[in-house]
Amino acid sequence: MATKRTLSEVETLELYRVALENTENQTEIATIMAEFGYDETLLTEGKNLLTKTREAFDFNKKEDDETTESYSNFTSTKENLVKTYALHRKKAKVIFRKEPTILSRLALTGSLPSAYIKWLETVKKFYAVASEDTTIQTKLVRLKITPEEINETIALISNLEEARATYLREKGESQDATKAKDKAFAEIDDWMSEFYAVAKIALEDTPQLLESIGKFVRS
Repeated sequence: MATKRTLSEVETLELYRVALENTENQTEIATIMAEFGYDETLLTEGKNLLTKTREAFDFNKKEDDETTESYSNFTSTKENLVKTYALHRKKAKVIFRKEPTILSRLALTGSLPSAYIKWLETVKKFYAVASEDTTIQTKLVRLKITPEEINETIALISNLEEARATYLREKGESQDATKAKDKAFAEIDDWMSEFYAVAKIALEDTPQLLESIGKFVRS
């Protein structure tokens, strides 16, 4: 059963690194631990596990950063579209207030959906219809909604869809990286748990050496 971690992951990595490095480089510790089975071969096994865990930790951090960046891009793009569409919707409702058929075609009737997918479909319909109907375009110009602005907003919609796809992809990759990192930590935690248990026995009479591998002894 996994024990609750009292140190952060980066603190744990540093603790393990120092423990293995000092065991290897301090002659007295190396000699005693080798008598208890922790010779160069076994220590190399531990160092390899630590390297694997460090790489998994760094990769997970990189994926998390990319997820944060892609989410920020998605939300800022969405906010831009929300603001643009809200103004266009308000203007169009005024322009076509006496033309229910056009209001319906532009998806301007009823309340605006709050769920993302339905909201985006409503937005897309407005600009798709407006971009294909010159009569509607002519009337929209009266309140300064130009064909160029309509096309720019259609491009913004495309950017939003791309940004969301990127975010969802990065989120999935980050979750996979987290699982790989957690698996690596579980392996090194298990290995180091036994290492420390043996070290407490092997270095029982030399508490100062135990402290050099990160195990403080109450005086």
